[in-house]
Amino acid sequence: MSVSYNDFVIRFANVNGSGSASANGMFAKALFRMGIPVATRNIFPSNIQGLPTWFEVRVSEQGYLGRREGVDIMVAMNAETLVEDVASLKPGGYLLYDNSKPLAKTLRRDDINEIGIPIATMLLPQFSDPKQRSLFKNITYLGALAGLLNIEFDVITGMVSTQYKGKDDLIEPNIRALEIGRQYAVDYLAAPLPIQVRRSDQVGDRIMVEGNMAAGLGSVYGGATVCAWYPITPSTSVAEAFELHANRLRIDRDSGQKNFAIIQAEDELAAIGMVIGAGWNGARSFTATSGPGVSLMSEFLGLAYFAEIPAVLWDIQRAGPSTGMPTRTQQSDVLAAAYASHGDTKHPVLFPATPKECFDFAADALDLADRLQTPILVLSDLELGMNDSLSEPFEWDDARRYDRGKVLDADDLDKMEVFGRYLDVDGDGIGFRTYPGTHPEKGAFFTRGTSRDEFAAYTESEEAYQRNMERLLKKWETAATLVPQAEIEGTGNSVGVMYYGTTATPMPEALDLLAPEGIQMDACRIRAFPFGANVRDFIGQHDVIFVVEQNRDAQMRTLLINEFDCDPNKLVPVTYYAGMSISADFIHRHISEYYQANKLPRLTEVQ
Repeated sequence: MSVSYNDFVIRFANVNGSGSASANGMFAKALFRMGIPVATRNIFPSNIQGLPTWFEVRVSEQGYLGRREGVDIMVAMNAETLVEDVASLKPGGYLLYDNSKPLAKTLRRDDINEIGIPIATMLLPQFSDPKQRSLFKNITYLGALAGLLNIEFDVITGMVSTQYKGKDDLIEPNIRALEIGRQYAVDYLAAPLPIQVRRSDQVGDRIMVEGNMAAGLGSVYGGATVCAWYPITPSTSVAEAFELHANRLRIDRDSGQKNFAIIQAEDELAAIGMVIGAGWNGARSFTATSGPGVSLMSEFLGLAYFAEIPAVLWDIQRAGPSTGMPTRTQQSDVLAAAYASHGDTKHPVLFPATPKECFDFAADALDLADRLQTPILVLSDLELGMNDSLSEPFEWDDARRYDRGKVLDADDLDKMEVFGRYLDVDGDGIGFRTYPGTHPEKGAFFTRGTSRDEFAAYTESEEAYQRNMERLLKKWETAATLVPQAEIEGTGNSVGVMYYGTTATPMPEALDLLAPEGIQMDACRIRAFPFGANVRDFIGQHDVIFVVEQNRDAQMRTLLINEFDCDPNKLVPVTYYAGMSISADFIHRHISEYYQANKLPRLTEVQ
């Protein structure tokens, strides 16, 4: 029997609210603790309970963490989705189901393997409480998988003991349910299967964490003291993570006083208003929302841009427009974020690709907001924000000091004859500001969203308005040198590929799939807007560039064309927008087809 190790996709089909999340999460974490790289995807409905939910785990010894099309093992525990669950299996795949009731003949496939386990029947004499039996169904199939896939059983039982520490009465029945499932697999099934796991060392020192959790922690480390937010999927856990970590790290040990404020506002507009007000007063502040919230916040973002007030906004993107699919992922807010508000308005935007970058960019965004005196938007998405991902460990330099930018204190003001809030004295487009109450007589200025001169005095002078707008454009050029620069890899190929955010996750695998076909490309991962000079150079150095993104209208491609005035024919869109994360298979297929249709030259082996 040929055995494949640490290379498969398993999907769990359950009913939302059935308690399956705990068991499915333990499956992924057990493999992680065995040193095997895994990536999880929680596919859930936007209602609270009753509709189908899926949990998918990609297992890859090679470290491929992007979504892969096709399922190798389906744990089908929801009768309502059996038709599509069976259909999603690859030929030769395995269908694990509860055969306490027989599988309908219409669901049978000759090219897959059925694994029937009478879970409900086995649990009936073991647990008298119907609710308990329902919950332990999930633990029982986890035990069966331990036997079928050769998962180290002590790893799973150890996790149960850890998870229910302090609730000791739950440990024994959970372990008993695990043993029931495992023993059945060993005694009555062809265990282990040809698809198995074995201990590995490919995880290294990486951790497993959600991007939203990393963003909340990074905001604490970055010096945020105010978070104002309004709940919206999939961003809510950013604010919750901030509160969790601030309660641990931002409590004065002597007085017990909180050194932070978190406010659930009445709506998104109020939330961003509070953040801007806090920023004007000198507090590092942020909010978290998703696409609909960005739409509502746009007016205030324009105010902060024009009045030049620091603010940070996390946009955890989901599928739009309008309400769209609230629990599906997308990269569809690129243009809305970059040009939020009316008039000539541009905002720096950061594009994290990993939980570590969520942590790093949280602090960087707060520094940039202060340095540039403007809103900074960070575009994550549901894929990164709400799923556990492998990540490099977070690092923080205790010697790091917050960059508060150009802030005048009382001594500075005493040395000045006159203070001009919007004067550009350094040539970088950024004026000096003061915090309220800094000086009893000097440094005050009136903040408004209407036109003003260099001394913050209201005016509708054409010359003063134009000087101000040109200074803001100079500040934009300064921003291009301060934001995270693009990462570029290549050897001088004539064809390139550009991508950003979570599109980076499947890209290494997609490039590996293309290589045997003689398709080799230079790669550019965009990490921020405004684009740096190396992005402009990358476009100029290549004849054809594929721009891979997760939205219908190729928004990053549009942004590149708009900012660089480059030949649109050079930038070939590769767009996916079905609500799941883009797969390496999709990228490979579309680029390969373009090469074929346009007869692009390929590399050939030289013997």
